[in-house]
Amino acid sequence: MYKLCSLSFITTNNYNTNLQTLLTLINQAPKDSLIVAPEVCLSGFDYDNFEKVCSFAPIAIEEIKKASTDKIIILTIIEKRGDEVFNFVKIFHNGEVMYERAKARLFRFGGEEKYFSEGSDDALKIIEIEGIKIGVLICFELRFKELWKKLEGCDVIATPSWWGVLRTEHFKTLTRALAIMNQCYVIASDSLNEDCTKMSGIIAPNGKVRRNGNRACLEVDYIEKEITLMRRYMDVGIDG
Repeated sequence: MYKLCSLSFITTNNYNTNLQTLLTLINQAPKDSLIVAPEVCLSGFDYDNFEKVCSFAPIAIEEIKKASTDKIIILTIIEKRGDEVFNFVKIFHNGEVMYERAKARLFRFGGEEKYFSEGSDDALKIIEIEGIKIGVLICFELRFKELWKKLEGCDVIATPSWWGVLRTEHFKTLTRALAIMNQCYVIASDSLNEDCTKMSGIIAPNGKVRRNGNRACLEVDYIEKEITLMRRYMDVGIDG
């Protein structure tokens, strides 16, 4: 049985420290885990040191690949491609990057468009790994209902986030509503940094919410039958 794992920790100014924190939590998670870390958890939005951030990305990627044996790991990493910088979500499994896409809806209220190039909605897809249909919404993307529709039929939707503390109730409400609407598990991982909600958690297909609280890693059993039963009990036309 797979375990769903929501991570929550503080991102420091030291990228290596952040990477070691992440790797420690990954290594402590049981075999056959689906692990979601907060958005840009390795560097934060360190706009003053973007060249350093981008040069660290390939080092981190190789280390996470090594840690992904018998595990599915989802997080976002800032990378440079040509002359453009993107916030890429990546799904790692068994030593490979199985899927990646750039954040398609940048948080203009926070000025992200000044630093990042925007990805495409067309790259948002459902990917199946180990029989689990997985989709990812990156932080601000959670607010766009047309993106929810694209992920209809997922078993698990991951939402790696760096969500502002002033909008904590929005994060809690939207992640729960996403699970209820799509009748699937939602793994919501937000940073423990002061300006964030600290509301990482896992929401079941029936809307039951478990939050990390003071746990760096919250583990919940992935029970496929819960998805099937919810979709049969409350049939709203979702296949899968």
